[in-house]
Amino acid sequence: MLTDRHYPERTDEEFEAEVKQNYLWNFTFNTFDVITFFFGSSLISSWTIVPLFISKLTTSPLPIGIAAFLAQGSWYLPQIFTANFIQRSPAMKPLVINLGFFLERLPMAVIVISAMIASQSPTLALTIFLLGYAWHGLGAGMLGPAWQDMIARCFPVEKRGRFLGSSSALGTLTGIVGSGISIWLLAKNSFPGNFASLFIIAAAGIFLSWISLSFVREPIPAVHTYYQTGKDFRSSLFHILRSNQNFRRFILARLMLGLGAMGTGFITLSAIKTWDVSDSMVGTFTLMQLIGQSTGTLLLGLLADRRGHKASLVLSAFASSMGFFLAWVAPTELFYLATFLLLGFASGGTIVSGILVVMEFGEPERRPTYMGITATGIGIMAMIAPMLGTGLATLSFPWLFGLSALMSMLAAGALHFWVQEPRFAT
Repeated sequence: MLTDRHYPERTDEEFEAEVKQNYLWNFTFNTFDVITFFFGSSLISSWTIVPLFISKLTTSPLPIGIAAFLAQGSWYLPQIFTANFIQRSPAMKPLVINLGFFLERLPMAVIVISAMIASQSPTLALTIFLLGYAWHGLGAGMLGPAWQDMIARCFPVEKRGRFLGSSSALGTLTGIVGSGISIWLLAKNSFPGNFASLFIIAAAGIFLSWISLSFVREPIPAVHTYYQTGKDFRSSLFHILRSNQNFRRFILARLMLGLGAMGTGFITLSAIKTWDVSDSMVGTFTLMQLIGQSTGTLLLGLLADRRGHKASLVLSAFASSMGFFLAWVAPTELFYLATFLLLGFASGGTIVSGILVVMEFGEPERRPTYMGITATGIGIMAMIAPMLGTGLATLSFPWLFGLSALMSMLAAGALHFWVQEPRFAT
């Protein structure tokens, strides 16, 4: 069993010394993990490349809605179901590496196959693509609490923001290189060979990130397990939500922000249907989104280390609202460049602070539980939001983007006025 290995008992001081001793090593290899993963993900962007690929296989908006749900919800939804198993394990790395290969990395090969058969059988290709996409996303989500807890162990609280912010910024910069590759391949090669090439390079990047994670030296804390029966674990979920008012308010605000993302997967489709934009312009949209994301992860990560993650999330929600507002009123497709820039900035802040803030609400040994509650709540909303977005997209893209802007602004207000920064709350 992955959790059967014996780890020696140690004091808090010994754990902190190990964290400090391996800080540079872990910073290096965890950063390389993020960089290569971002590079691979940029070549299969859920905002641009995936909707474009699906639009060439079918005219129905439903598969795009399904893909948007998977992009937004598959990472979050499964985490509550694996949190209790994960927090029983003294070490997170064996789960991330051994299970991660089969649950998260291997399905990229299925996605490559879908592009290779797209000309011969579009319907089969679409089915295989969505299956591989779901396998990859849900597999990553199942192991999400383990990866996040490993990061929390490797880095002290006052350095987590700079790690995830700087590594995500560097990863996004390599993603910009990836978007340049996507622009070139989409313009140079014909369908479906261009997408097959994109997906092969994406798979290589995501596999390299797995190799990098294998070099991480995970510190094992003094108290490293929290055992609960399944019944006790389920009861504890309701107890946490009843007793921790600030955490409960944070969850509600994050759900509002998740609902505000209902229009994300349809911006590219709107540009294609409204202005008949070229494939290379879609690649440019990816570039603008990655520039915004790189800026957001770096600046908001540094802000979070100084001021806490709440401030970062408020700015992210406000940027998201402005991005959807521009898509709502856009008179030409060029306005969408600013939309993707702002939404990328918002995504950067959410990547950093949406993950790290949860680590500060509860006891270290119960981090997987808090992560699971947060992630699965967001996942449920991410399941609802794209379906609402699909319905609104069939009626009116402006209505969809206007409602997304409103909900994102309401989320910014709720976070600012209703939620206390957990790091400084008494």
